[in-house]
Amino acid sequence: MSDQQDRIYATAHDQVARFSFDETVVKVFPDMIRRSVPGYPTMIDMIGVLAARYAQAGTCLYDLGSSLGAATTAMAALTREVGVPIVAVDNSPAMIEQAGVLLREAGLAERVTLTEADVASLSFDPCSMAVLNFTLQFIPLAQRDDLIRRLAEATVPGGILVLSEKIRFEEAEEDAQQIELHHAFKRNNGYSELEISQKRNALENVLIPETLAAHEARLRQAGYRQIHVWFRCFNFMSLLAVR
Repeated sequence: MSDQQDRIYATAHDQVARFSFDETVVKVFPDMIRRSVPGYPTMIDMIGVLAARYAQAGTCLYDLGSSLGAATTAMAALTREVGVPIVAVDNSPAMIEQAGVLLREAGLAERVTLTEADVASLSFDPCSMAVLNFTLQFIPLAQRDDLIRRLAEATVPGGILVLSEKIRFEEAEEDAQQIELHHAFKRNNGYSELEISQKRNALENVLIPETLAAHEARLRQAGYRQIHVWFRCFNFMSLLAVR
């Protein structure tokens, strides 16, 4: 995997372009996400553990918005005995191409189908686990209910959805505090104030966070019968929804 350092926003831009998962981001993505998302390596490891617990024979596993396939790799590595197929989907050609390289290097490519597609318009086969790991926040708000509903319909009884998201808090004071704590995390990982500011501008109206209550309501309406927050650090959470 690339060990290039994320320096995309280290120099001042005359105009900060909208963030996109292009080739520039792909080259530094492992460093970017490690330094930007609190607890990301732990979440990836635990997604593998959850796959080992919930994967059911005769179904598939989905990694939706798979980027470089970190969650896909974790799921594949810990479900060898069950042998369930894994479908990794991303709408970035650069991400899909590099994910293929990494999966082949890990010896896991045979069990994984890489699909370049828009997650929001995908048709789903019966699955026992689906992962939306910081993906839903990039999908237009108007499409989110339908996506979660269709995923729930495709999930077999006892199957799960892992939903990881950046969260907005209802109280302005708490929201501001959690944002500042996240920025402190990024400073501690070497990002400058300029990098933090320009990245935030790039993500404006691209990454649209929702409250925990909004996510829980959507999951319940879709038909998930149990919803648990299994990970939280500052304004980042991961939910486990059981069908």
